[in-house]
Amino acid sequence: MKSVRLAVLAAFTLAFAAPLPALAQNDPFTGGDYMSVTGVSIDDGHYLDYATFLAGYYKAQEDFAVKQGWQTGWEILSNVNPRKGEPDLYLIRRFKSIPDGAEGERRAQMIRDNVKQSDAQMEAASGNRAKFRHVDGTMLLQVMKMK
Repeated sequence: MKSVRLAVLAAFTLAFAAPLPALAQNDPFTGGDYMSVTGVSIDDGHYLDYATFLAGYYKAQEDFAVKQGWQTGWEILSNVNPRKGEPDLYLIRRFKSIPDGAEGERRAQMIRDNVKQSDAQMEAASGNRAKFRHVDGTMLLQVMKMK
């Protein structure tokens, strides 16, 4: 019994005596703003259909989000030389923080009021666009700032 206690004590002592470089180092980065990047593919012959939507309804909604302070900015990037399977466009949204559930619901109501549409109407419009535009996926990235 005495030898077991001595072994435990020795292991405990060595665990704290050994250098712990991973714990001793501080992360050289601090998290900054967030960026949502959505890849979108457009069927042949429908670029103008989707571009018209982006220049109208989409632009109005993104500008509304910036005006409300929910976003710090947004932009649309074209994939000039897409490889097979890559999106045609990237829709970028920048924001400082992610809203919690209650804030998300409050914003959703403000958006419905702004566009004067119900969730069902907005979903139906999205379904109509899905006939020629395809969301390939969305990434949530965070800017890493050097300390």
